[in-house]
Amino acid sequence: MARLEDPIEIGGVEIPNRLYRAPVLECAGNGPNAVDALIDDLEPAAESGVGLLCQGATIIRGEGGCAAPGMTRVHDPEFVSHLSRLTDRIHDHGSRIFVQLEHGGLRSMETWHAGYRREHPDLEQLAVSPLPSPLRALGRAGFLAYDPHVLTTEEVYELAADFGRSAAYCVDAGYDGVHLSGANMGIVQQFLSPFYNRRDDEFGGSPENRLAFLQVVHDEIRDRAGDVPLITKVPAETPAPPWPVVRRKLSLQDGVEIARRLERIGYDGVVPVQTSVAWDMSIVRGRYPDRAWGNEALREGYDEAFGGSRRRRLVALGNRLESLVYDFEPAWNEDFCRRVREQVSIPVLAEGGIRERGQMDRLLGAAGETDVESVMNETPACDAVGMARPFYAEPRLGARLLESPSPSPGATDRKPAPETRVLCENCNNCTIPQVTGAPGICRTPSVLGKRGELEREGVYDGQE
Repeated sequence: MARLEDPIEIGGVEIPNRLYRAPVLECAGNGPNAVDALIDDLEPAAESGVGLLCQGATIIRGEGGCAAPGMTRVHDPEFVSHLSRLTDRIHDHGSRIFVQLEHGGLRSMETWHAGYRREHPDLEQLAVSPLPSPLRALGRAGFLAYDPHVLTTEEVYELAADFGRSAAYCVDAGYDGVHLSGANMGIVQQFLSPFYNRRDDEFGGSPENRLAFLQVVHDEIRDRAGDVPLITKVPAETPAPPWPVVRRKLSLQDGVEIARRLERIGYDGVVPVQTSVAWDMSIVRGRYPDRAWGNEALREGYDEAFGGSRRRRLVALGNRLESLVYDFEPAWNEDFCRRVREQVSIPVLAEGGIRERGQMDRLLGAAGETDVESVMNETPACDAVGMARPFYAEPRLGARLLESPSPSPGATDRKPAPETRVLCENCNNCTIPQVTGAPGICRTPSVLGKRGELEREGVYDGQE
């Protein structure tokens, strides 16, 4: 049993506490202001005492693979070397920073973003296998534009090598660890999933073969970047759309077994995540974002992304239906995390719907004043807790959730009560605009108003 303020070791690196900023899109890109944009996004969490920051999905290749506009690429060692300014700033506050590496595969913009496809007509859509029949049907119906290139065995090895090269560049720039985007419908999940992976070579078929890509990625990172802490998300496709055509997917037990095998391979930590086989709201559960879809200033960007006003309205309708299926559920990965933690000895990191300090204590197994008996009778679900969208609403959120060792004059509530809750309302008005390249920020007036009140009260001051 551990408290949120207790340190934790991941792959030989000590993290000062068990609160982490989960990967989320920073929209920094690779332009001349990219490093400053990342500093602006990430440093406030470190200033507020958050122990670990996971820089959101960064792409391992110079072309393709971006699931949304504004993703940063780390294929170029010269660019990555400048990111040492970011890692130095995070370390100045005593925090650690991991980089999340990703390639979107069939989830990439070259599949779904109409404007991007027009600008890059020759860019290949990388696929693990020929399209599953439900995706072929969506393509024939005109909802998506599929023209996939199925990776050869040699190309799979080269893709793994790109993960290793990017990891090495990032470690040289001062990143403390590597976090693979193993879920959220990216290419790693596509290798793991029986829905996507129907290969007949060493990377497909049996569950062991579908895991082989993560084995090769592990070996490439170890060979090129050394013994750096290496963690990955682990998917269970349990909330896959209730389509009768989706018969092959990863169960919770499949996810547990993947985690067990990853530990044997040599991974240093896992993040169990219930996700879907499709790009939907299973990873951002909450309300339908009325404000985001109704924003006239973003309408042109939506039309550019989806291919016109008719398709924009269809996507918005689908978004509304998904919000009914994937309504917000507190700590929705808790059961999956607990099952994994009972089977592995490496750290298990939990995220997804974690919103209260008391909830964090319970997940970690730290008994509060009124819940000693319930905690003692329940296996802790995880070893660290993370959040993503709440940091859009409160960049210095750690100051409200962590006990301060030396409160500054005027600071209040420096020992958070169990009912201390984040301001995020799970409305998703921050996420939908990102398809246009808009920055990931909170756009909900009620939340921004409450944050302003807390700022004036000095609640976010004095954590360090």
